[in-house]
Amino acid sequence: MLIVLLASTALFLAFSNGANDNFKGFATVWGSASLSYRKALILATGATILGGLASVLIADTLVQQFSGKGLVPDALASTPAFALAVGGGAAFTVMLATRLGFPVSTTHALVGGLIGAGLANSAGAIDFGNLGSKFVFPLLVSPFLSAFMAFAAYLILKHVRPRPSESECICLMDGRPLNAGDVGSVARVDMACRAPHLVMASDEACDQAGRPIARASVGRLLDGLHLFSASTICFARGVNDAPKLAALLIAANLFSGTAAAVAGTAAMALGGWLLSRRVAETMSLKINHLDTTQGISANLITATLVLFASRIGVPVSTTHVSVGSIIGTGAAGGTLDLSVVRNVLLSWVATLPIAAGIAFGLGLLA
Repeated sequence: MLIVLLASTALFLAFSNGANDNFKGFATVWGSASLSYRKALILATGATILGGLASVLIADTLVQQFSGKGLVPDALASTPAFALAVGGGAAFTVMLATRLGFPVSTTHALVGGLIGAGLANSAGAIDFGNLGSKFVFPLLVSPFLSAFMAFAAYLILKHVRPRPSESECICLMDGRPLNAGDVGSVARVDMACRAPHLVMASDEACDQAGRPIARASVGRLLDGLHLFSASTICFARGVNDAPKLAALLIAANLFSGTAAAVAGTAAMALGGWLLSRRVAETMSLKINHLDTTQGISANLITATLVLFASRIGVPVSTTHVSVGSIIGTGAAGGTLDLSVVRNVLLSWVATLPIAAGIAFGLGLLA
């Protein structure tokens, strides 16, 4: 009975994680009106599924960390009662935040669950040295690092990105000028260029400058980059979160590592599909009024940091990194809603102690 309850709790945590985290990659896409909510949700869910399945190959270190080994004695970490307390504390906290519309960290909630469940067993059960170095430090540093990097990335992209009036299309010209009587001033400048070359200008200017072999809309290229960066975040989120959730399923002794990752990924996808809306509105429409350049800046930084951390086994929070990046671009662009940022940060502060308190209670009952 305890094993079945543990497996159910672990799957509910994965469902809650999906509901809270699923849209975080595409928050900038919907927020900048690049896609409708429905289309963004479809892409976010698909990328998350791919990331969760890929985690089997590239993020196995996180499974060991979130089993509790190294933080509490191995004998305690391997008991179903301990895993049940951890999962229950984290799942209730994340679902509560989801229903309130706050983007909180499942990683943060799991750490709180590990602490509470460990303290319920014994005051000396927690290795506070490992807690600080392997869990608390990455969770504290990552949002500040992502905010700083996104702030810088936005300023760079904003500086190098051509003005829209000067970059309506990119044309590949064949290098042969039009007849002298048919060309304007732009084409006369280009007559000396006989080799194929690129021209970034309006459609009309490209037609005057020569014979375009091919052309592409700069706006569409930027939108494509934005969608790619958003998909990368959701993929990275799946890679980063699936192993943490799989650790609880493995503890139930009902799943192998691969089966646990698949089951957890399926539950994440379902939760994200059904209950993403409230958190999506907070991140997409309330924290920062985004434009495409801000979205690309935030997404590229988030995806890079989360994938790198997953590869080396550092338990950062996709939520903290993603929200930090959005805040960083908002600070650079002067578009932040500070009251919403304050409420989100307060929800982060409350996540760990709430999860720890619930896990502590469950640990005493178990």
